[in-house]
Amino acid sequence: MADKKNYYDVLGVKKDATEEEIKTAYRKLAKQYHPDLHPDDPSCAEKFREINEANEVLSDKQKRAAYDYEQEHPGMGGMGGGFGGFSGAGFTGFSDIFDSIFSGFGGGSMRRDTTGEDIGLQVTLSFMDAAKGCRRDISYYRNEPCPACRGTGAKDGTAYKTCQKCGGKGQVRLVQETMFGRTVRVGACPDCGGRGKIVTEKCPDCKGRGYQRKETKLSIDIPAGVDNTSTLTKRGYGQASAEGGAAGDLIISFRIEPHKIFKRNGMDLYVDLPVPFLTAVLGGTVKAPDLNDVFDLTVPEGTQSGTEFVLRGKGIHGRTATGSLHIKVIAETPVKLSKDQKAALAAAAQNIDLKSYDKAKKYSDNISALYGKDPYKK
Repeated sequence: MADKKNYYDVLGVKKDATEEEIKTAYRKLAKQYHPDLHPDDPSCAEKFREINEANEVLSDKQKRAAYDYEQEHPGMGGMGGGFGGFSGAGFTGFSDIFDSIFSGFGGGSMRRDTTGEDIGLQVTLSFMDAAKGCRRDISYYRNEPCPACRGTGAKDGTAYKTCQKCGGKGQVRLVQETMFGRTVRVGACPDCGGRGKIVTEKCPDCKGRGYQRKETKLSIDIPAGVDNTSTLTKRGYGQASAEGGAAGDLIISFRIEPHKIFKRNGMDLYVDLPVPFLTAVLGGTVKAPDLNDVFDLTVPEGTQSGTEFVLRGKGIHGRTATGSLHIKVIAETPVKLSKDQKAALAAAAQNIDLKSYDKAKKYSDNISALYGKDPYKK
C-alpha cells in the first residue's frame, strides 16, 4: 500500500504530537467529516474512515511506536502504513511483535474493541441560550441495543454456545515465525471474533445484528458560554455495537446565531452604545444593556466618541471563567437642526476655546509646525 497516506498528515499533527493533541485533532476532524452530517457524500465517508484508522494507530502507544519504527525503517516488517505485513493466522503486522513483547509484561488484553461508532449532531442555539446556558430536548436516530436479545444477537439473549476454539475466553495464542525468531502472542479468536461465544440461533427481532434502528430522545443541559467551537459528549449515546460491546458516544457541536446588539470574544461581551451629544459633552447617565437587564451607565463629562468602558464580571459567566462587558460610546451628532438651533449652536461655539482641548491643541501644534499656520486662528 505504497499510496497509503501518512497518519500524522491525515490528522494534521506533527510527528512529536502529544496524546492530547492527537485526541483533539481526531475529535475535531471526526465531527467535521462524520457520515451522519454528510449522508450523501462518499468522500466524507472515506475521509472519516481514514481519520479513524489514523487515530486507532496513533492513539495507541504500542501501535504508534511500531508505526514510527516502520516509517523510519521501511521494509523491516512491511507495515506500509496499513499494518499489512506478516499477515496470516490473525497476525496483523509488525505492531503485533510489539504487542507480544508488551503482553508478556502485563500488557493490555488483545481482545478486539467492539465499541459502537460515535454519532455527530449539530444543535443550533440563540446567542442568549449559548451565553447563559439552557436545557434542550433533542432527538436523533441511532442503532440501539436490541431489547429482545440484550444486544447479543442471539434469540432471547441465550441462543449461543461457548466458542470451542478459545474456550469462551475470546483469545487464542498465536505463533508466528519472523525475522526476529518465533513470537508468541495472544490475539482475538478468529472463530468468535473475540466474543468468546458463537450465536446458534439469531434473534428474530434484530436479525442477529444485536441492535435496532430507533429514534432517541434526550434532554441535555448546555453550560453557559458554549460557542461554535464547543462540543458536548454524551457517553454511550452513539451507535450500538454490532457485537454486544459498549455503545459509542454522541458528540454534539453547536451553531450560534448572531445577536442584534451583542458580539462576543470568548467570555467577553461587546456592545456599541449610542449616547446623546449633550450627554457626551456635559456628562450624565444612560441606559446600557447586559445579558440580564439594562442598567444605568455613568458617562463622564467630555467623553469622546469611541471611548470604551470595561465592566469586569458583567460578561458571560462560564464554569471556570467570567468575562467582562465592553461598552463603546458612540456620540450622536445632532442632525436636521432648525435655523434657530444652528444659530444657537454657532453662538455657543464662539465661546468655546478649541485650544483648551488636548487633542485639538496637539493637532494645532502639528499643523503649525508643518505649515507655519494655526488652523484655529481666523
